[in-house]
Amino acid sequence: MAKSESSPGPVSPDPWAPILEELLDELEASADRIGLGTERGVLESLLDLEGGRQGDVALPVHRLAGPAGRAPPVLAADLAKSWSPSRSIESVSADGAFVNFRVVTARLARETLERVAARGARYGGQDGPGPTAIVEHTSANPTGPLHVGRVRNGIIGDTVARVARAMGESVTTQYYVDDLGRQSAMITWIWSKPADQWPTEIAAAAAVPEPPVRRDDVLYGRPYPFVSAYLKDHPDAQAELAALVQRIEEGHGPPLHRELVGKILAGMLATLARINVRFDTFVWESSLLTDGSVDSVLRRLNGLPSSITEENGARALDLGRYGLPKESSRVVYQRGDGTSLYLTRDVAYHLKKMRSADRVVDVLGQDHRLHARTLDAFFEELGEPRRPIFIIYQDILAHGGGRMSTRGGSAVWLDELLDDAVERARGEVRDRWESIDAAEADRIAEAVGTGAVRFHILRIAPEKPVAFDWEQALSFEGRSGPFVQYSYARAGSILRKSGASEFFVGYDPAHYTSEPEKALVRVIARLPRTLRVVLRTNHVQNVAGYAHDLADEFNRFYHAVPVLSADAERTSRLALVAAAHQTLGNVLDLMGIERLERM
Repeated sequence: MAKSESSPGPVSPDPWAPILEELLDELEASADRIGLGTERGVLESLLDLEGGRQGDVALPVHRLAGPAGRAPPVLAADLAKSWSPSRSIESVSADGAFVNFRVVTARLARETLERVAARGARYGGQDGPGPTAIVEHTSANPTGPLHVGRVRNGIIGDTVARVARAMGESVTTQYYVDDLGRQSAMITWIWSKPADQWPTEIAAAAAVPEPPVRRDDVLYGRPYPFVSAYLKDHPDAQAELAALVQRIEEGHGPPLHRELVGKILAGMLATLARINVRFDTFVWESSLLTDGSVDSVLRRLNGLPSSITEENGARALDLGRYGLPKESSRVVYQRGDGTSLYLTRDVAYHLKKMRSADRVVDVLGQDHRLHARTLDAFFEELGEPRRPIFIIYQDILAHGGGRMSTRGGSAVWLDELLDDAVERARGEVRDRWESIDAAEADRIAEAVGTGAVRFHILRIAPEKPVAFDWEQALSFEGRSGPFVQYSYARAGSILRKSGASEFFVGYDPAHYTSEPEKALVRVIARLPRTLRVVLRTNHVQNVAGYAHDLADEFNRFYHAVPVLSADAERTSRLALVAAAHQTLGNVLDLMGIERLERM
């Protein structure tokens, strides 16, 4: 089964690509020698690129054994015995039903360092133009400062977007501004009243302390939880709010409403900027009414066989066949007065996104899981062939284990958490660097503290809740953001002390003979493969996991292998340090964590 001839294409950005091509060539030849008639594509699909203690790549032969008429361990042993010497594969061994391949370190090192040197900040990613993508995330209601419970949304979404861009996709990040909902109307309702007409229950609780609050999101969002509590027991206020919501949706809301939403949103965005989360576009919910998107959706929904008219004139879809909870099987999408609901507007928003991009990703909290299922059902009813990709994350737990809630008044503001992190980091920085001046200490502390928060949240799979552990988050030696930043700074320090200006000239991969050198080569080579998996699965925690693995292997290398004092190996080891430094920097960028040259 000879490999079909074709003209050589562009060089793959993945150092493993040429090695795997050769491995497959040789694996096909080995299979032919033992009479195993298997297509190349099948062999490629079976390769386990994670490897393990026995090798860098493994081939499980379970699926091949039946057609071959041999027991899996026998087939694995036959394949290993029939292997011919190879310039890429150092050793081949059988272990039960697996054939294990150990790659020649010098070959992998050459392929890896050449790509790191050539691609620099682009190493790990792919060249475009790739598909277009819209990643919508955060989209917190503009009702006050951003609380910690919502920051996980922004960190996941921003990392998804960074990885997609690195992999050649044309990405637009979007923030969906809910300026029509009841929540934002509550802010307008209270601030539209003269201060002396505020209900006493709200006025006393929301009094602005001295000195005056300077951030608009803090100032204007301050009454929100107290308004929410007040409305529960005051039907007259509920009626006022309902009338205001209707006026806003009809386009007749007070000018103050848009002004308040904008001011609060600006404060929330300033907080997100501290952790390097920013947005390309903002889609105001009201724009979906003014541009006709909602009317178009209503016409389509009203024409569906599953559309029902309720006794009060409202329109709903019967979604009983979709396995939704019984109470959610009839979903109202238009009120009796003809106005739309949030769900209807969200359907219109998603239809616009899906017309504008090849891939649409939404990051949603676990309390929106039913909403995501309902959206899917609506798209099915509408005959839409595409669906958004929903990333559902669990909560960040408040002290004591409960959920955080702005309306319930149990929120911890993100700025407070970041300030705490920065203050703790400042103490660590001063302990490690007594002679540092105050301004530099503040700059490094901000980068370390905010990076620690971002990494600590990112490293945990979205389907698991996050409980903060300050000792772990700010550790300079553990699975943490500061550990990765410190490793990057340490590598940079070695390069500066070397006095060299060029690090990828004159090195010899044959010098990488120690286990720490071999391990470091292998983890650097793994980044492109890791990012391909993250792009396909949206498992952004793998980026943080890879960053820790790389930092850990670099520090093992640093402690075990002399670099600046080496003789014949000095140039080669400096090249390896330079590759690690570049790759660590690239991964920090992907995580939205600042690179620090000195720590």
